[in-house]
Amino acid sequence: MRKQSKFSRRKFLALSTSGAASVLLGLGRQTTLARGRLTGRRAVLPIPPILEGTADGSTMVYELTQQQGLTNFLPGFQTPTWGYNGSVLGPTLKLRTGQQVSLRVTNNIGVKSTTHWHGLHVPASMDGGPHQEIEPGETWNASFEVLNRAAMYWYHPHPHAMLSQGVIFDPESTGYQVYQGLAGMMIIEDELSDTLALPRTYGVDDIPLILQDRRFHPDGTLLHFPDDFNPATDAALRKGDHFFVNGVEAAVLDVGAQVVRLRILNASNVRIYNLGFSDNRTFHQVVSDGGFLADPVPLNRLLMAPAERAEILVDFGADEGQSLFLRCFNGGNGTRFVPTRLQDVYDTLDFDLLEINVGSSTAGAILNIPSSLTTIIRIPEEEATNLATPRPFELQANPFTINGNRMDINVINERIRLGDTEIWEITNPNMQAHPFHVHGDSFQILTRNGVPAAENELGWKDVVLVRPFETVRIIKRFHDFADPDNPYMFHCHILEHEDVGMMGQFVVEDPAATSVEEDQLLGNAPIEVEIYPNPFNASATISFTLASAGTVRLSVFDVLGRRLEMLIDGYLATGKHEVRFDGSSRPSGIYMYRFELTDGRSRSGTLLHIE
Repeated sequence: MRKQSKFSRRKFLALSTSGAASVLLGLGRQTTLARGRLTGRRAVLPIPPILEGTADGSTMVYELTQQQGLTNFLPGFQTPTWGYNGSVLGPTLKLRTGQQVSLRVTNNIGVKSTTHWHGLHVPASMDGGPHQEIEPGETWNASFEVLNRAAMYWYHPHPHAMLSQGVIFDPESTGYQVYQGLAGMMIIEDELSDTLALPRTYGVDDIPLILQDRRFHPDGTLLHFPDDFNPATDAALRKGDHFFVNGVEAAVLDVGAQVVRLRILNASNVRIYNLGFSDNRTFHQVVSDGGFLADPVPLNRLLMAPAERAEILVDFGADEGQSLFLRCFNGGNGTRFVPTRLQDVYDTLDFDLLEINVGSSTAGAILNIPSSLTTIIRIPEEEATNLATPRPFELQANPFTINGNRMDINVINERIRLGDTEIWEITNPNMQAHPFHVHGDSFQILTRNGVPAAENELGWKDVVLVRPFETVRIIKRFHDFADPDNPYMFHCHILEHEDVGMMGQFVVEDPAATSVEEDQLLGNAPIEVEIYPNPFNASATISFTLASAGTVRLSVFDVLGRRLEMLIDGYLATGKHEVRFDGSSRPSGIYMYRFELTDGRSRSGTLLHIE
C-alpha cells in the first residue's frame, strides 16, 4: 500500500492562481476546444477531437498527456486549467470490443495524479484508481483487452490525497483535478452497434456533450472555494454558476432536420441535471452507462447524477429552420436530492445549457428511431451467492463514510470470491442523494425501496443515484480478474464526498490461489499463529507471535468474504499475544481470519465452528 503525501493550502492557492508564464508554450492550439468559433455572442459547440492511435503489432497505442494550459472560459480572461493533450478536457478515445490497447498517460501537471477508465472492465492493476499513481514527469502504461459492450465511458483522475480537514484544498485530490479540467470521453463500438440503424457520423449527427459547472474569481481564475470558506462549517462542494458543454458556456449546436444522437456525460463534481428540451418534446434514451437498452425509452426528462452517461435520440425531422434549447429543469426538484442548507440557486432553477439550431438534413441522414435495440439478459437474483444476506453499504454523512468507515488506502474493506455473483444493498439514511459508483465492471439495478427499477435503468449501469432515505439493490458478477493485492474502489461520485472519505476498497480473491483450507503465509508476514481449539464449539483462542512491533489488524470473515468482526486494530509490541473469537452466537461453518500489517503483508487461515 502506498505512502501518502501532505499538501499545504498555500501550495493549493499557488497552483490555482499562478504560473501563467510557465504554461504559455503551445497556447494557440490548447485554447481551441474551449473557445469555439464565435457567432455573435455565442460560440459554436466545439467537438472534442478523436485521438488517433498507432499500431504496435496487434495493439493500438494511445498517448495522453496531463498538462497545464490557459482556457478562455470568460470573455477577456485566460483561466489557468488542466487538460489531456490540451488546456482543458481531453480527446475522445474510440475503441472496439476485443481490441488490445495500450493507454499511455504522462503526467505534466506538477503533482501526483492517476487516470481512471471509468466504467471499463479491466484488471484492478489497470483501473487507474488511487493505487496506480503517476508521479510528475512519469508515464503510466495501462494495457488490456477491451471487454465492454458498446456504450460511452470516460476517463478522469482518481488520486487519493491524505485525509484531513483540508483535503478538499489538496491539488492531489480527485475533486480538485477534475474541476481543473481533466476529463475526457471514451466511445466503444461492437458488433451490435454496427448493426443498428443509428446516427454515427461523429460531430455531425453523433454529438458528444460533456456537462460541467464552474465558478470564478473576479480575475477569471477558477474559484474552488470562497476565500472565507471554513471546511468545518461550510458545505465542501464545488458548485458553479457558469455552465459549460464541451468546455464552452452558452454554445450553439447546428444539426440537420433528422434524428440526432446526443451522447451526454455529467462530468460535474456535484451537480445533478434534470434534462429536457425547451419545447418539452419527447426524446428516446437508447444507451445507459454500460450498454444499449432493450428498446428506446421515450422520455421528456432525464435525470443525470455526476458520472452518469446516457445516449438519447432526438427527432428534429420536422424542425428545419427552428431553434430550441437543451435545458436543465431543476425548478421542480425542491429537496428531493439536495437539502435546503446545501442548495444553491441552480439546484432548484430551470436554466439553458445549449442552443440547438436545425438546418437541412445531411447526406445519409437517419430519419426514424428504431423500435428495438437488443436483448438484455437480466442476471437472475437466484444466481447471487448472498441472496438471503445482501452485502450492505450504508452511505453516511458528517463524517462522510461507508458502513462507518472512512477511506483508508491501507485497508481492504470487502473481499469477494472469484466466480461469485452478489447482491449489494446500498442504503442512504441522509437528506442528500449520493451517486454510488462501483469499479471493475457494470451491474444491474434490481429495486429501489423494493420497487423494480425504471425502464431506462434496466440496462447496464456503473453509477446509481441513491436518493434520500432510499435503499437500492444491485446485482453484479465477479467472474474474472482476481487479484488479492490490487483493489477496486466503490464510492460516492460527488467528488468532494469521495475525497473526504466516502470510499472503500474491495478485492476479488481466487479460492484456488488463496486457499481457505489451510493457514498460509502471504508476503512473508512475520507472524506465527496457533489456534486452539480448532475446530471449536463456542470460542477459539488465536495465539500469535510478532517478529517485530507494529500496527496489526486482525479480522474474521465469513466464507463470502464479509468482515464479521475486527478483533485487533492497533499497535502491538514484539512477542506473543492472544485474542479470543467468540462464535457462540454464530452459525456453525467455516470462517476465515486475516492478519494485516501496515506494510501490506498479511496472513490468513481458517476457523472451523462446529455444534
